[in-house]
Order: sequence, then structure tokens, then C-alpha cells
Amino acid sequence: MIRVLVVDDEALIRTGFEHILSAADDIEVVGAVVGGQAVAAAERLTPDVVLLDIRMPDVDGLSVLARLRVLPAAPVVAMLTTFDMDEYVAAALRSGASGFLLKDTDPVQLPVLVRTLAQGGVVLSSSVTRTVVDGYLANGPQHAALRRVTRLTGREKAVLILIAEGLPNTAIAARLHLSTGTVKDHVSALLSKLCVGSRVQAALLAERAGLLKPPGAREEG
Repeated sequence: MIRVLVVDDEALIRTGFEHILSAADDIEVVGAVVGGQAVAAAERLTPDVVLLDIRMPDVDGLSVLARLRVLPAAPVVAMLTTFDMDEYVAAALRSGASGFLLKDTDPVQLPVLVRTLAQGGVVLSSSVTRTVVDGYLANGPQHAALRRVTRLTGREKAVLILIAEGLPNTAIAARLHLSTGTVKDHVSALLSKLCVGSRVQAALLAERAGLLKPPGAREEG
């Protein structure tokens, strides 16, 4: 079972997400709390995945993210937002979020996206905009991203593209007819060559370097 904690200050969002996810046979919503209760709930309930509102009136979502990331059993965290151009999205990705979802994500896709997160995949809403991508990678022009990508071998580039499409290592291994261990080695190598610290950072770098189709093809992972 994938254990999920939903953190949002709107009761309607908490209830809706809990209802949708609980209908899946392999997902258990272990808690649905407001922002001020998030860290304590995560410590007590040890969820695998936390869906965390990026902006809450009682506590800063980015501060909650930072505290969740240093827990002994740190969960995978995806940020929830109402707007795909939320100015906090880039900061959340820099802080270690595994992606972000719009609160009006298709209910049919929500369990699929949670499974992708639990498996180590990248989840970015299909409405990810160039503004978000450029804001996140604002530390250099596009040619810098292209220059980093040229350091990759052909196999590493293929793995990078599949990471950016949201696939976890097991799915990448199946797609490329490799062992999971070999894929892990390729992922470690490409993260080092790209000078990034997470799969989400690598995915956005791939987007910036023009390796992907226009945003919209990655939501399902």
C-alpha cells in the first residue's frame, strides 16, 4: 500500500483528495490535515507520499517542505497549487519537491500520479509553463543547459528524456531493455554531469535544452 498524507487548509480539497485516492486498492490516505499539523502528522504516520499545499494561511508551505525533507523517514513531497504559474513553484522544486500538481488535476489521473511519485518518478502538471521552467533554471541562459546535455552519452540522454517524461527507474529499465541497477548507474552519472541534485532538476533541464515535446506529454508519468 502507498501511504499518502494530504496537507491543505481547505477542507473541500482535503476531503476530495482523500475520497478519490481512497478508492484505489493500492493507496491508503493515512491523514488529511491543515498545514500547521503537517510535520507532526508526517512524523507520526510515516507516509510514503505527501501532497502539500504550496500556499497556506497558517504556515508557509515551503517551510513545511524543508522540515519534511529532513525527517528520518523523509516522504516524497509533491506540491499542490491552484495556478500553474505560482511564483512559489520554482522555489519548491529547488527545495526538493518531487513535482507539483494543480488542485484541479483530473481525478482519474490522481492515483496514477501518486503511484508515479511513490515509485520515484517525476510528476509535473501538464500545465507546466515556460515561465515556471525558466524561473527554475534562471541561473543561466539556454545555451548553458544545452552545453550540460552535450556531456551525456547517448544512453544517458535517453534515460534523461524518460526521467523527464516521469518514468521511475523500473519503467525506464523496461523501456530501454536494461536492468534496474544499470538504470540507477546511468541516473547517478547524468545527475553528476548535469550538476543537478534531483530527478526533477534534471527533467526541467531537459525541458530547457529542448529535448522534450511541448509541455503536456508528461503529466501521466
